[in-house]
Amino acid sequence: MAGKQTYELKGVIPAIITPMDEWGKVNFNLLEKQAAYLSEAGVDGFFICGTTAEGAYLDSEEKGEIFKVVRRVTQGRQFLCAAFIRPSTIEVLKEMSALGKNEPDYVVAVTPYYLSVRQEDIMAHYRTIAKDAPAPLILYNIPANTHNPITLETILELAGEKNIVGIKDSTGDFIQFSRGVLGDSQEGFSWIQGEDYLDGPSLMVGCDGIVTGLGNARIKPYVEMYRAAQKRDWQTVLECQTRINRLYEIIRLCDNPIAAAKAAAELAGRGSRWMRQKTLSLSDEQMARVAEILQDFDEIRAE
Repeated sequence: MAGKQTYELKGVIPAIITPMDEWGKVNFNLLEKQAAYLSEAGVDGFFICGTTAEGAYLDSEEKGEIFKVVRRVTQGRQFLCAAFIRPSTIEVLKEMSALGKNEPDYVVAVTPYYLSVRQEDIMAHYRTIAKDAPAPLILYNIPANTHNPITLETILELAGEKNIVGIKDSTGDFIQFSRGVLGDSQEGFSWIQGEDYLDGPSLMVGCDGIVTGLGNARIKPYVEMYRAAQKRDWQTVLECQTRINRLYEIIRLCDNPIAAAKAAAELAGRGSRWMRQKTLSLSDEQMARVAEILQDFDEIRAE
């Protein structure tokens, strides 16, 4: 759009949580606090209404309001990626059409899910979305949720398509990811790591950025790690990754990365533990254990 600021797809991009009350209603006051915390820490962009935000469980009206809140808080300091987590091409197009007026800097879509699809179906899906997208499209590879992975060959072919500018890789497959980063990819196509355990190694092989859900708990190690990578300070990158691995213990505690991130945000006064599927929320006992882990994490850093 004429006069619209453009951003490079790189850096630290938190996948912001969606705070909710006990009955599953979005708490916009807490969303403002969480967005402000992340923005003021110096992140580069926001991943909005993705997996960590429980995007598949949000309706289009809620997504529009969430996006507006984050945009109001960030005031142009960060780029905004709007994720459309829907199971079919038609549903993505419908929601994208309804929410495109919010003027995201990037749009994001997963592969079709629920039914099994072939690679040619995935390519048709993304080509159709890219053609109608109101902003550059980011591929989102998360087969643990969609059960339909995007192969490296498909990624490289789609990277040559007009209006497809990058991929968020949440496969945990470092072999495929590093092959993509170090291979003959299209100029201007960004490789974004989506698995917290692999952030440091990915930056060391030259990826463009990281999307983190766990960073909702403590974002500073991610910002420090990315800035260190820009300076080729690999020792600091490894030290930050070690801290992130320690922070990951809150996920290992409950085996639910979204619930863990939301619990940590509640303990910091900028979020709520409640999941839209209420039974997935952490118990008081689990919350107490998360608090212990975070206290140890903060004390070690303070030494």
